[in-house]
Amino acid sequence: MRHLLLFFLLLVSFLSEARPAPADSLRRISPDRLLSYTYANDLYFRTDYYFTQGMTLTLVHPALAHLPTQRLLPGISHNSTQYHGITLRYDGFTPLRIQDDFIRVGDRPYAAYIYASFFRVSSQATQRLTTALELGLLGPATGAEEFQTAIHRRTNNPTPRGWRYQIGNAPVIGYRALYERQVFSVPGHVEMLGQAEASLSTLYTYAGLGLRLRAGFFNSYFANLGVASRGQRSNLRRWQCYGQATLESRFIGYDATLQGSLWPGNDPYTLAAGAVRRAVLRGSGSLVLAHNGFQLSATATWLTPEFAGARRHAWTQLGITKAF
Repeated sequence: MRHLLLFFLLLVSFLSEARPAPADSLRRISPDRLLSYTYANDLYFRTDYYFTQGMTLTLVHPALAHLPTQRLLPGISHNSTQYHGITLRYDGFTPLRIQDDFIRVGDRPYAAYIYASFFRVSSQATQRLTTALELGLLGPATGAEEFQTAIHRRTNNPTPRGWRYQIGNAPVIGYRALYERQVFSVPGHVEMLGQAEASLSTLYTYAGLGLRLRAGFFNSYFANLGVASRGQRSNLRRWQCYGQATLESRFIGYDATLQGSLWPGNDPYTLAAGAVRRAVLRGSGSLVLAHNGFQLSATATWLTPEFAGARRHAWTQLGITKAF
């Protein structure tokens, strides 16, 4: 994990001097340069099980259009604005009781992954297409055991004792697409968006449908990626303050954090395919405050049971974004 973070920081330093890729007459590459970080944990709800913590670090930069991965990512071609970026994502999962030094049969397996998501966002006035290529690792090589143990030691929480039974090492290779379209709008105050998403991956394979509602004082969802670099702020609100709610249904084809990797015999313990719930609901509520090129967000997310005998789960996430 440390090596990937170092690579990411070196990439940011290099791109600060890089030139953007040329755009064609139908697709404009946005000059926005954004860096964002999120941290999610279920500590606020005092659960410490299932999805227990996760982080993302995202860079959006016009020079990333030069990456060979971007050629594999289609976008909307007619009169659209293109954003090119890369996200590093880490997530960790545990069963109900982390103090048990044995396999909790019927409970969620220990699992963790880290991957890089190379993405393209194609945005028009009322619609947006995001496509992403995801490459990374699932299993002990992520360092999840050491990471969670260190955090629990510093916060005087119980030591997790079952990470030796986590899902084994395996590559993460996947492709994801998300389409969003405006359904209703009172400009600057209310927006409702519909979305359709699909993922085909060695980690998650699913299809989903959802709605997003925004209310408050904000720029159009499709104007940028939340905030804009200094030269792109004309005719935009300097201050934004709004609430946001989402509801999404997902139809699960495969979940490696429950069912194990595609490499047989690599996992000490997994759930049977028949135990996995093939339809789940995910909802969230957020508060967002932004000024010019700076944004803060706080989100609470809940999820219906993912497997037979499971509980509903909830967690919070804090996010910060800076345009530069």
